[in-house]
Amino acid sequence: MALRKRAAEVLPGEPRLTPKKAKNALAVAKIVAPAVIPVVVPFVLRAFGEARDRVDRMKARRLGVAVGDLAKYSGKGGSLHARITGAAEAVEELRGRKDATDEDRKFADKSEVTLRQLAAAVRAAERMPAARRRAAHKAAATALDELEQRLLSRLGI
Repeated sequence: MALRKRAAEVLPGEPRLTPKKAKNALAVAKIVAPAVIPVVVPFVLRAFGEARDRVDRMKARRLGVAVGDLAKYSGKGGSLHARITGAAEAVEELRGRKDATDEDRKFADKSEVTLRQLAAAVRAAERMPAARRRAAHKAAATALDELEQRLLSRLGI
């Protein structure tokens, strides 16, 4: 009879955590926690900080910007803003070249206007409903792709 009772206590349907076991676990935690928490918390905080830093570096590398500039390129259109900024820097580089022709300078002027318009469109799209925002971002990305191709050919790349 005793064997049957023990087998019934071990069956999978029975709860393993009883009120008495829970009470004992809480009593042990009350004693152990004050000693463990001051030791563990600094390590946990450092681990979270390093994880956040890695995520930030990964995002910055993916966008092609410095980690310090990552906040400028947040939001749904952040990657487009980063691309526009990179293209604007390349246009300035084209304009500042010693061997830049008048045609290169005219292209740089037109590209600068286009980039300003694209940046304004992407900023305006942030407040649009999702479907319209995606369409606006797609149109801006297409225009930016074309501009980048023409810019790369002008730079000789």
